[in-house]
Amino acid sequence: MASSLHTLFFFLAIFICSSGYAANVPSNGLVLPVGKDTKTSQYYTTLQMGSNHATVNAVIDLGSQFLWFACDSYASSTYNPIPCGSKKCEIAKGIGCAGCNLPPRPGCTNDTCGASPYNPFENMLYSEGFAEDTLYSKNNVKVSELPFSCFQSEYLIGFASIATGMLGLARTEISLHKQVANKFKLPDKFALCIPSDKGVGKIYIGGGRYTTPKSLVSTPLIINPVSTYPIYTEGDPSDEYFIDVKSIRVNGRPLAIKTSYLTIDEKGVGGTKISTINNFTVLHNSIYKPLTRAFVKAAANMKIKSIAAVAPFRACFSVESISSFVPTIDLVLPGKNVYWRIHGANSLVKVNNNVSCLAFVDGGKEPRTSVVIGGHQLEDDLLEFDLVSSKLSFSSSLLLQNSSCSRV
Repeated sequence: MASSLHTLFFFLAIFICSSGYAANVPSNGLVLPVGKDTKTSQYYTTLQMGSNHATVNAVIDLGSQFLWFACDSYASSTYNPIPCGSKKCEIAKGIGCAGCNLPPRPGCTNDTCGASPYNPFENMLYSEGFAEDTLYSKNNVKVSELPFSCFQSEYLIGFASIATGMLGLARTEISLHKQVANKFKLPDKFALCIPSDKGVGKIYIGGGRYTTPKSLVSTPLIINPVSTYPIYTEGDPSDEYFIDVKSIRVNGRPLAIKTSYLTIDEKGVGGTKISTINNFTVLHNSIYKPLTRAFVKAAANMKIKSIAAVAPFRACFSVESISSFVPTIDLVLPGKNVYWRIHGANSLVKVNNNVSCLAFVDGGKEPRTSVVIGGHQLEDDLLEFDLVSSKLSFSSSLLLQNSSCSRV
């Protein structure tokens, strides 16, 4: 009898331990909501940090290296600064040591691993320190010891009024998707679906289950050999997400542009990257001008009436002359019949009740990157970034499939 009880307790203990372990491993990865601030057209997510579950509304930046947010009133018993010279500081690629002459608090500690959070809206780089704390998501996932940077809210110049920080999703060791992959032994991948003015999108981190559109097109993610971050060490590649656009078509007709603009040279100039920070796709002037001309001509053939331009756009149209269809724009990718098609909801933006404009802007004659695919072109598209296979899978507009980011 004693032996039977011992066996029963043994298996019961295994069950309890196994259940507790499983409860800490998210079956659906980490899921975060995505909203759009209508005033700034910035996309943000909401998460909780620290022992007090402080709410952080973080603008989503595919090109930013880590999470950073304002800590003016942040209080957490699980907050820990990362010491300079430590292994964690090395992984974070910390720069020097940060100090503070005021009483210690989150964001103000001595001998702390130096961080350089970047504000892309003001083109400002700040000197702060790295720390770590626990992140909590709305789908009850707990990510402990997550590296981030803490700073003062006065640095939030240019941010949406609701925002208190920035969530970086670049391909770094301390980005949220990499940390989730490492801690929970999940694949290093994430899916992003950003909404238009109405609705709520989602970020699925760790290969979570979501409603997959009928057709996903895949293309390789390529590496820009030169870092595009404001501060870097010589030899560092870019952490941003580039794809190999071969040509651009309007209504099936290729644009007459130099292919050299679409390639990345030895200085890291040129090519195509994806951005959630730029409101609209930004094009090298020598790409923008032929694209605009071709679109206006194709629109005229469809009886769409051109009217006076509204800055920053140069091709605008009368809303009442636009029917269900407008010219399509294709970003042609490697492979047979592989392209990213941009339809009306993503190619035009309504600037007032009477005017819609081609939602692309001129990036000048010497931009660092020739094509920067912006937020408006990403709305209601599902994007899956697979860092294991180094590929991007995308849906094009979900609206054409009677769906949206709110329903994925």
